[in-house]
Amino acid sequence: MEHKIEELRAAADSEIKVAADLKELDNVRVKFLGKKGELTNLLRGMSQLSAEDRPRVGKIVNEARADIENLIAVKNSELKEKALQDKLASEKIDVTLPGRKIQRGHLHPLTLTLNRVKEIFINMGYAVEEGPEVELDLYNFEALNLPKDHPARDAQDSFYITENILLRTQTSPVQARTMQKNPPNTPIRMIAPGRVYRRDDFDASHSPMFTQIEGLVIDEKITFGDLVGTLDFFCKEMFGKDTKIRLRPSFFPFTEPSTEVDVNCPICHGKGGGCKVCHDSGWLEILGAGEVHPRVLEMSGYDPKKVSGYAFGMGVERLTMIKYAIDDLRLFFENDIRFLNQF
Repeated sequence: MEHKIEELRAAADSEIKVAADLKELDNVRVKFLGKKGELTNLLRGMSQLSAEDRPRVGKIVNEARADIENLIAVKNSELKEKALQDKLASEKIDVTLPGRKIQRGHLHPLTLTLNRVKEIFINMGYAVEEGPEVELDLYNFEALNLPKDHPARDAQDSFYITENILLRTQTSPVQARTMQKNPPNTPIRMIAPGRVYRRDDFDASHSPMFTQIEGLVIDEKITFGDLVGTLDFFCKEMFGKDTKIRLRPSFFPFTEPSTEVDVNCPICHGKGGGCKVCHDSGWLEILGAGEVHPRVLEMSGYDPKKVSGYAFGMGVERLTMIKYAIDDLRLFFENDIRFLNQF
């Protein structure tokens, strides 16, 4: 029995030494120490020994097991270290190669335009006000002189959540909220940028979600001439000192009189003549504006006999398309890196 144990120990030592990888080493472990291994089978045969020989032989078997386990552990460490060195050698990094340049992000063209518009009006003394995108019908329509039967309230144009709650169709509700949170007849000079939502198709010139900036000025003796001067200054700051504006009569329920404002095309400089951006007209529409309707002032607690004001609204997408000669609004939302890298 003792001779057999020594033979197994020597055989295990020999096979452990020649094991080429961790898998072969594990096979050796199973062969000698597994549940059906040779040393385990030898232990099962101890029942045939006499009671006097069993303790002595058991001690020898346990010593042999401990020796084999120790040999396996040492070989295991050697093989793991060898595997690590082989991996490091195969994955060696050439530190002399030039590094890969990290691509830096930058602001989206819509954000660039929005920031510029804010900068211009803040420099003129305007405050920036914000309001909820999920709005009450009261502020989105009624406080802006749009009665229940007005076409703009049609469900085909607006995203209604309940009968009295909807996604705001303009940032004008912020104007009403600002007036109502102030004491009556308090002077106001503000802009309200933010996302708005309408039931429009998604095409080259329309989107169900876009960014709008509304402006409001209220004080004593505010005239239509103040509005024209403000918009003329804004357009020159936005598009260049040579920019000219043109006013066309229009209608909005919350302003009276109302006007549409055009600028001479920055691409053809107002000449037309085959310009695809302005369609040969030489002019591009950029915003709507007008004097605040007396009824709008009254509904928010202001006295139209003591104060007056003007309001205007413009789309950031529209301004960006004009400023950078972009002919498809969908480019702003496609995240095409080739398009974005131009800005």
